[in-house]
Amino acid sequence: MISSWRQKLMSRGYHVVLGGHGENEPRGVGFAKNKAVKQSHGKYLCFLDADDVIDPTRVEYQYKEALTRPNTIVGCQFHREPKDSTKRYTKWANSLSQDQLYTQMYTSHGPTVVMPTWFCCREVFQKVGGFSELGQGTPEDLIFFYGHLELGGRLYRVDQDLLMYRYHPEMTTFSIKEETIMKLRLEALESRVLSHWPAFTIWNAGKQGRRFFRSLCHDNQSKVVAFCDVDQKKISKRFYIFEESPEKIKPKVAIVHFKEARPPFIICVKMDLTDGGFEENLNSLNLTEGIDYFHFN
Repeated sequence: MISSWRQKLMSRGYHVVLGGHGENEPRGVGFAKNKAVKQSHGKYLCFLDADDVIDPTRVEYQYKEALTRPNTIVGCQFHREPKDSTKRYTKWANSLSQDQLYTQMYTSHGPTVVMPTWFCCREVFQKVGGFSELGQGTPEDLIFFYGHLELGGRLYRVDQDLLMYRYHPEMTTFSIKEETIMKLRLEALESRVLSHWPAFTIWNAGKQGRRFFRSLCHDNQSKVVAFCDVDQKKISKRFYIFEESPEKIKPKVAIVHFKEARPPFIICVKMDLTDGGFEENLNSLNLTEGIDYFHFN
């Protein structure tokens, strides 16, 4: 595909450089991206997957924003092909506010600025040190994303649909284990958020909330003052006891109704799945996202 486009682009005066490696085994997505950047020489980098389709104005709009945002990954809105694939994910990514690009960076959706839409100054890439080259099963985009933010990097999204982001069952994303992504998300949350909180409540007394609690380091487990929920069956149990804990005295955490819980919250409830019920409950508390709660779902 790329070779065929090379001739078309060169016939119109564009310089095209192709590269690869001589090994028998694939080197992975991270290697390919790093190789492409190394072969290039421009001040700005615009990432585009071979099976996606770029809008003719994408570079213009993102370049304009990147000029005034030197330490920023600039993304854009997108649509999918086939049209209704990953409907919830597409809605989430395209409707985040600029502030939510930071506050919702710990969800299972991955980077809030979707990788195929990235546009940035070369210095951003060099500062992080490029993408991980560990190969298949490595979420190189999420590792780079968190690394960028850890170094003080910024995020911005152009609120225009400038990319057709193709969906297919063989996407590299599906080769990455959930546990791998969960570990990275948790490390980032504990480092950037929980380390600054003396106490907090976990919103979800069910499977996902308990799993989150068990995954926390010991210090952060001790900060959990309660689980909260809306399900009376869970609330009636009154306590969750972490029986698998290596501690002699097993951690015992209260379970309360969400209206009786006190912030800040780590929310382990998936959004846009309850016909607005969860969102209505959350909004009723008049909390501020990024201060009173973060999503981890």
